[in-house]
Amino acid sequence: MDTLAVVFEQPETLSLRRLSLVSPADEDVIVAIRWSGISTGTERLLYTGQMPPFPGLGYPLVPGYEAVGEIVHAGPESGRTVGQQVFIAGSKGFEGARGLFGGQAARVVVPGARTVPLADSVQERGVLLALAATAYHALGVGKRALPDLIVGHGALGRLIARLTIVLGGAAPTVWEINPIRSEGAQGYRVVHPDEDVGTSYSCIQEVSGANGLLDTLISRLKPGGTIVLAGFYHEPVSFVFPPAFLREATLAVAAQWAPGDLAAVAELTNSGQLNLDGLITHTHNAEQAELAYTTAFTDPNCVKMILDWSSVA
Repeated sequence: MDTLAVVFEQPETLSLRRLSLVSPADEDVIVAIRWSGISTGTERLLYTGQMPPFPGLGYPLVPGYEAVGEIVHAGPESGRTVGQQVFIAGSKGFEGARGLFGGQAARVVVPGARTVPLADSVQERGVLLALAATAYHALGVGKRALPDLIVGHGALGRLIARLTIVLGGAAPTVWEINPIRSEGAQGYRVVHPDEDVGTSYSCIQEVSGANGLLDTLISRLKPGGTIVLAGFYHEPVSFVFPPAFLREATLAVAAQWAPGDLAAVAELTNSGQLNLDGLITHTHNAEQAELAYTTAFTDPNCVKMILDWSSVA
């Protein structure tokens, strides 16, 4: 069996070509992908060749870890049934290309245990589940205070703000310097940092990925407060020590989501508690993958780009 897939042939080179799927085992399912999301974090690093080395990294590769589709084959030990709508955070792989993470394809093979059932009403919004899990993980639920300031109003910042409210926190303030991205708030306020006079924040979530902000954020922190670095930083992160010392500031780094985070946001999404409306701003057919990636990586109007695979066999 083969499938059409997005392939990063080498850094800065993208193609859409057919690849053979690995054979499914008894615990696997085959999913016909309907929608897949483009990550402007991980996938941009893979596309540009800036991803730090890790086991399994190499080209050519099939990216993608944000996909929703329908199970069209369920192995007898998969724990799933044909016809279920599921989210997948990658696939088992292909022949002729590495599957990092292997979700950008018309069909994929994946262990049933690694699929997340979705309510039928979720539809294309389900591609946001991995990003929502990243936001949930960054919040460190039960380990630290919910944020009262979020820096950056992209898709991740919006999800952190929405989850903060869903989890019972007060509506946070969100900083955004791009007026195009200042729209779309749901129950919280978005301001330019120069317009915000707050100087006593307990927990600041930095999700913009911009370097050189720590000194400014430390100056807005209350004594004993926490700054969470939830973006990805290509250059060394540094700060002036005395102000941080005087505030006894805590710096935390949020890494990749864990399975428990994905399960938590899936429950919130399927129950309707977490609203994912308005976050997907752009959609392209899978055949327009190259244009879609260019738009996702360069257009400030694009909060979230998805590929529609419905017309691809």
